Amino acid sequence: MSQYRDISYQGLWKNNPALVQLLGLCPLLAVSASVVNALGLGLATMAVLTSSNLAVSLIRNQVTDAIRLPTFVMIIASLTTCVELLMQGFTYELYEVLGIFIPLIVTNCVILGRADAFASKNPVLPSVWDGFTMSLGFTVVLVLLGAIREIIGQGTLFNQMDLLFGPIAAHWKIVVFHEYPGFLFAVLPPGAFVALGLLIALKNLIDQRIKARAAKPQPVEAGSRRVRVTGNIS
Repeated sequence: MSQYRDISYQGLWKNNPALVQLLGLCPLLAVSASVVNALGLGLATMAVLTSSNLAVSLIRNQVTDAIRLPTFVMIIASLTTCVELLMQGFTYELYEVLGIFIPLIVTNCVILGRADAFASKNPVLPSVWDGFTMSLGFTVVLVLLGAIREIIGQGTLFNQMDLLFGPIAAHWKIVVFHEYPGFLFAVLPPGAFVALGLLIALKNLIDQRIKARAAKPQPVEAGSRRVRVTGNIS
């Protein structure tokens, strides 16, 4: 159980792909102009990363070092194609919005890195959990970034969620600022760099506070002391 707890901590916080490793920044910054775009790409990445870790772990003892990386790339490319076809079939409008960034999941360093560094060396269940938590950490940052940019850039939240969840989500839109003219800088890539930098700074600040609190000496509670009174007193 402690192994899975450590894997979760690594993926969600300590070794977060977006905030610590700074991997997959191209789609992270380009697509995260709204929550629906960020969540759509995050879920697609999660499906590919979790499935590729599963597949790589299953064949880890049958693949030699000479063909290891090409095999991993073929697995990731095949799974990405499956996800792309599913999005074309069920969320076509969102697929059109995300465009080239769905096929580019193949080149995401997070996926190939976890396949080579973890899934190829560990059993199936830990590998699947590693892929899920790593992709979940990436998706959470992606959605937070999309929420920040959508609120500041458009004054709304959860706009056009029906592109991902269908007609049931048509009325999920929240208007945060009424009669808001919009802030173009937040929607453009430079705004994404600034927002991501603020998230990284916030994480570093939290880590410093936790480290300082752990290093702070604990106060010694004052208490009564027993004095020995037996024997001769001179």
